[in-house]
Amino acid sequence: MKVPILENERVKLSLLDLSNYKHLTDISQQDNLIQYSPNDISTPEKLKEYVQTAVDGYYHKTIIPFIIYDKTKQAYAGSTRFGHIDWKNKVLHIGWTWIGREFQGTGLNKNMKFLMLKYVFEVLKFEKAEFRIDERNIRSRKAIEKIGATLEGISRSDTVMLDGFRRNTCCYAILKEEWPEIRQRFFRGL
Repeated sequence: MKVPILENERVKLSLLDLSNYKHLTDISQQDNLIQYSPNDISTPEKLKEYVQTAVDGYYHKTIIPFIIYDKTKQAYAGSTRFGHIDWKNKVLHIGWTWIGREFQGTGLNKNMKFLMLKYVFEVLKFEKAEFRIDERNIRSRKAIEKIGATLEGISRSDTVMLDGFRRNTCCYAILKEEWPEIRQRFFRGL
């Protein structure tokens, strides 16, 4: 499986692997960066394990992990991925996204999501892109709603967090037939 490099004038997404993940070590140490995630990237060792899991999924064709490079700031910003890739049914999840505080609210995430959705619907020809977000993560929920995703439902008590809390997960999605209008309405100019 050849990994695409997804890029525009603002951002470049390329394969995240064990050769480049160390660019993210400082960012991954920021307090509460992924407080709504069941994953732990709080130490260099935990970050390496997180990346190794993504790399394993890549070799099994169920994950495509990306390292994010902000071209404006000329710096690595974080990570995102396609996961739970279902090649038969043409459905995948977009998520596991975390970017350093200095990159948040700058438009970087919107550019990333545009490139990822464009690839999902226009290159892979998939039917659906899903987003799973902790019900308590209002900021991420608003961000995904701002790009036209529809809340399909809430899966109750479905994920155990690091502290033992069982979260409710909001399930959002964009369908292939919705993409042309969403692209025009929410991503005009990108």
